[in-house]
Amino acid sequence: MEQTRIQALGDELYQAMLSREAVTPLTGRGEDITINDAYHISLRMLERRLADGASIIGKKIGVTSKAVQNMLNVHQPDFGYLTDDMVFNSGEIMPISDRLIAPRAEGEIAFILKKDLIGPGITNADVLAATECVMPCFEIVDSRIQDWKIAIQDTVADNASCGLFVLGDQAVSPRKVDLVTCGMVVEKNGSVLSAGAGAAALGSPVNCVTWLANTLGEFGITLKAGEVILSGSLVPLEPVKAGDYMRVDIGGIGSASVRFA
Repeated sequence: MEQTRIQALGDELYQAMLSREAVTPLTGRGEDITINDAYHISLRMLERRLADGASIIGKKIGVTSKAVQNMLNVHQPDFGYLTDDMVFNSGEIMPISDRLIAPRAEGEIAFILKKDLIGPGITNADVLAATECVMPCFEIVDSRIQDWKIAIQDTVADNASCGLFVLGDQAVSPRKVDLVTCGMVVEKNGSVLSAGAGAAALGSPVNCVTWLANTLGEFGITLKAGEVILSGSLVPLEPVKAGDYMRVDIGGIGSASVRFA
């Protein structure tokens, strides 16, 4: 795909984010878009965000669990960037009505790195050695593509459907918790909504971070010390609206909560 077209599509997605008006699927326009094209479209969108004053604080992998893959009909993981204007603290009110188009909440485990991870060739042992701590997290994904009608190229181009995210108020060493068997319970408005375990995300959240480090390594991108890495949902996505309250509890790690406005 020509560079001018990549820039135009990145600009279109950026404007969709600002205006909160979704656009038609990029893959439905008769153009041949590769994953590589999609990634470069996302970089153009990111470039516009950084020019607006945002800064990169981490990266994410998404569409890791079978539940989410089946829901979105996207059957491989995606990846994107996290910026400082996306993050909220546990218990804060999140203004989704002003910021997002079609938000959906998912519970996940966040990794905070203390060393760089430069793929390819990264192993799970490397990821654990490079991780300072893990934290409970809600990611509120959003799609700038109409009605979430996405192929993998659409979501990669759209910065992995990144919206906003909430970090819990507890941090635990990854060596002190079994990240495969740790259980997650998600509540919405006081009722239990879903439950999952670490194994739901590519067999383990550690596998997810390893995949992300190696995939981004192919593009020359490093997972950097100090960055937040979101490792993918362990439960189905849940649509949310103003007035909803959600809480996630992860065994051995802690909890996070958020109220939407």
